[in-house]
Amino acid sequence: MSNDRNPAALERVRAIAGLVEAGAEQAEAERTLPEKTVAAMKEAGVFRLFQPREVGGEEADFTTQILVAEELSRADGSTGWNSIANGPSGGFAAAYLGDEAIEQLFGDGKERCFGGQFAPNGQGEAVDGGFRVTGNWHFGSGIGHSEFVMGGFMPLFDGQPKILETGLPDMRVACIPREEITITDGWNVMGLCGTGSYDYECQDVFVREAFTYPLFTKDAQRGGAMYRLGIMPTVCAGHAAWALGVGRRALDEVNALARGHTRMGMDATLANRPTFQKDYIRAENRLRAARLLVLDIYAEVLEVAESGRDLTLEERARMRSAATYATEAAKDAVDFAHLGAGTAAVRNGNVIERCFRDMHTGTQHAFINEDTYLQSSEVLLGQREDSVLL
Repeated sequence: MSNDRNPAALERVRAIAGLVEAGAEQAEAERTLPEKTVAAMKEAGVFRLFQPREVGGEEADFTTQILVAEELSRADGSTGWNSIANGPSGGFAAAYLGDEAIEQLFGDGKERCFGGQFAPNGQGEAVDGGFRVTGNWHFGSGIGHSEFVMGGFMPLFDGQPKILETGLPDMRVACIPREEITITDGWNVMGLCGTGSYDYECQDVFVREAFTYPLFTKDAQRGGAMYRLGIMPTVCAGHAAWALGVGRRALDEVNALARGHTRMGMDATLANRPTFQKDYIRAENRLRAARLLVLDIYAEVLEVAESGRDLTLEERARMRSAATYATEAAKDAVDFAHLGAGTAAVRNGNVIERCFRDMHTGTQHAFINEDTYLQSSEVLLGQREDSVLL
């Protein structure tokens, strides 16, 4: 697999950015992406980017994945978020599920969307040919427009979990047809309103073994080196890219506003105020530095994948902390833009207002919480021997 960027993929996404942005208010009102937005994403090959070539995907390198997600997130935070949820969900399914599943899911060449949550909040009693899965999941990213829903679960054998050599219980991900799960909603939130990230459940649903894969597997059934790193790098890259895109949009918006906007009681535009100038360039430089860090880290990650070895613990720590740092830098940029814009940014429908809500919702995700900093630091200081979190 080449580590060259895929400029064609980025151009396809840029071509639909206007449509994506135009559908943002509708997405917020309907609490899921409009059909025309999802259709445009499929037409632009957003979901295929993450899938192995064996199933008709583009098997895009990490840099391309990051640039595409960043561009979509800049157009609309909810759409960008769904790109980093639905795309990898389908990519992992294509790489790790059994042949029987692949034939049904990808054999006819139709573009299908996958969403859901990988956390093992379900249980699956082992039976002949598969598992009977029962579970209750929260925040199933992108399931509002997904044909198949992923659900993490813990297999039970005669009522007991299977403990692996690592000392952890066996944890798997099930791929379940949308009609076999029940959406219980719960998606009444401050930001990322248009992602359709509903709560959902299923009761005693039979899932054939070929439609499941181990949560932390690196045993790719299809695809190149990237998939042999497991799910963590792709998920990590997506979170960083989403934050960078939303942060970029907020800074661009406040830049345009500052040139002609004068706050009440002030005699100069924001762009002419030294305090604004200083804080603007600091936010701009920090966001750009975070972006370069992420791109640099992922160039190294791909080199590791292509070399055939696993990421070292130190490399995993740097990768995970880079995503958290990018999110932190983007949040600070959004906060600066929101404060600088004044009352303009508190009106519903203002882009900076939406960026603010989206960012402060996205930063609540467990994947980029402060534990990634603490554990990464412990690794680099020689105080930790391993971590599932990293």
